[in-house]
Amino acid sequence: MIKACIFDLDGTIADTIETITYYANRALNKFGYGNITSDRYKFLVGNGYEILVKNMLNELDVYDDKVYNEMKEFYHDDYETDSLYKTTIYDGINELMEFLSKNGIKKGVITNKPQGAAEDVLKHFFKDGTFEYISGVSEGTTLKPDSMRLNKMLDDMGVSKDEILYFGDTKTDMETAKNGDVFAVGVLWGFRPEKELTDNGADMIIKHPKEIIDFICDKNNIKKDL
Repeated sequence: MIKACIFDLDGTIADTIETITYYANRALNKFGYGNITSDRYKFLVGNGYEILVKNMLNELDVYDDKVYNEMKEFYHDDYETDSLYKTTIYDGINELMEFLSKNGIKKGVITNKPQGAAEDVLKHFFKDGTFEYISGVSEGTTLKPDSMRLNKMLDDMGVSKDEILYFGDTKTDMETAKNGDVFAVGVLWGFRPEKELTDNGADMIIKHPKEIIDFICDKNNIKKDL
């Protein structure tokens, strides 16, 4: 029986690639560099903003420690001035959350986004209480694919590892699920291709959120709405 669903944020719940592209290129331009395309950013993101900035500089072959340290602080502070700019929610996500709430299935988010930015996005697009647990990055937390935050969330939820589904769109997410020994659902509407997800342990691949509604109805013996 499925009792909880845990989601990645960027590329899984929220389409933030244009937001990331906007602020990342602002940071590059601030330091005198050119732009990177949003299609490339899909492969540079996923492991927190510090690694993103390092990846950006390496992508342009201009990495320098001093520039990196200054740019990552500029990017972080600039992004948090309006973390909702250009961000949207993927089709079907609201309906999925309503289904989960209606059927008493707990919901959590684990993201490598800073805690404040994660809360801003979720509070903007969803009513209070939609997600019982939100775990972003703050001082002392580990980044995915480390499963520490996943394990803590399971303990807080009071569910066992065979009672949850973990959703994500990248290698990092599949590794997080595998490190936590939970069922990994790879989503294809996000930032990375199917092969990356399957190569890194996805137990299931879905193309639209409605597929998980059907899956849970079958697992939990829930009568589907006609």
